[in-house]
Amino acid sequence: MVVVMGVSGSGKTTVGRTLAQALDLPFFDGDDLHSPEARAKMGAGVALTDADRAPWLDRIGAVLADRAAHPRGAVVACSALRRVYRDRLRAAAGPALRFLFLAGDKALMRERVAARRGHYMPASLIDSQFAALESPEAEPDVATLAADADLAASLPRVIARLMAARG
Repeated sequence: MVVVMGVSGSGKTTVGRTLAQALDLPFFDGDDLHSPEARAKMGAGVALTDADRAPWLDRIGAVLADRAAHPRGAVVACSALRRVYRDRLRAAAGPALRFLFLAGDKALMRERVAARRGHYMPASLIDSQFAALESPEAEPDVATLAADADLAASLPRVIARLMAARG
């Protein structure tokens, strides 16, 4: 089980789909699990609070924990910005959960989000995403990849790092 994490615009969906295909696992986009109210709030340029995120994280945790539906695991794209969010997902999914952190700078993320069409997350919320981000790089079950890395070239190393990461 892998959560591809990072701020908005880091490439979670693209990397998550590619990783899921390489591992022959189902992919779930955490954006699809937000409530209509949360989407509307973000669409209006208002950052979500911990209270807003809690039910969303629980829905993601339920996907990760559903061994009957996904006996070999799954790949989920989820910002997982704070340690407490990652710990909530760890509690739901168990010790096999790994995180892939897509690291990048504000300018790149702002540029990517501004270029998206039809997505509820505005570029104006990038600063709030970085303000909420608690770097997971020292956590033992986390592998890091630059958000602008060549994914095709990096994928074998990423998979090896994820398999080597220990919770």
